[in-house]
Amino acid sequence: MTGKVWLVGAGPGDPGLMTVKGLNCLREAQAVVFDRLVNPELLREAPAGCEFHDVGKEANCHPIPQPQINQILIDCARRGLRVVRLKGGDPFVFGRGSEEAQALRACGIACEVVPGITSAIGGLAAAGIPVTHRDFASSFHVVTGHLQDGKAPQDWSKLAALPGTLIILMGMSQIREICAALMEAGKPADTPAAVVMRASTPAQQVLTASLSRLADESEAAGFRAPALIAIGAVVSLREILAFS
Repeated sequence: MTGKVWLVGAGPGDPGLMTVKGLNCLREAQAVVFDRLVNPELLREAPAGCEFHDVGKEANCHPIPQPQINQILIDCARRGLRVVRLKGGDPFVFGRGSEEAQALRACGIACEVVPGITSAIGGLAAAGIPVTHRDFASSFHVVTGHLQDGKAPQDWSKLAALPGTLIILMGMSQIREICAALMEAGKPADTPAAVVMRASTPAQQVLTASLSRLADESEAAGFRAPALIAIGAVVSLREILAFS
């Protein structure tokens, strides 16, 4: 009998931010296939006898390529197991969950998505930065700073012209180029900006600066992935809204 795969979002880092449904799936799992950004505390919620598959990736380092991850999910399900694919944030927000769901469906394997809190919202909230505010931003735009090989780079000139808050995931390796491109396209150099590293965890660090200073100051402070970048007037609210 073929099993089933649940694509579960683990949230931005704090284990308490995982959904109740996701936690229930994890507590009934027979196999867990997990990413690098999943909080290890969550793995303790899996039942005794559950098997674990670490398929974590880092920037420019993918020891287990995506097709192999897909195959692990397929093989576990074909063994009749209840499989939880545990992913940081939300499976469908730059998490390649849709690719995994496609692979499973192509093999006739049942799968279900359990959404998670994306770091683009929950991670910024943990830093005291709202993505919208009636006085500062009526929209927000989430983009990736790391595109698939062969894909054209982000059109930063178009993104610079958008109103609201710009949130960049997986952009730390390109932060200097991103900030320069936005300013070259007309984004004011004094636009408030922030980097949030290890958002919502005890190791969280937050740095705020103007757009023109963000790359220099984050590099000087040793900020690195996993981190998210926020650019927009809402960043100025951190002084008031930060709770830690």
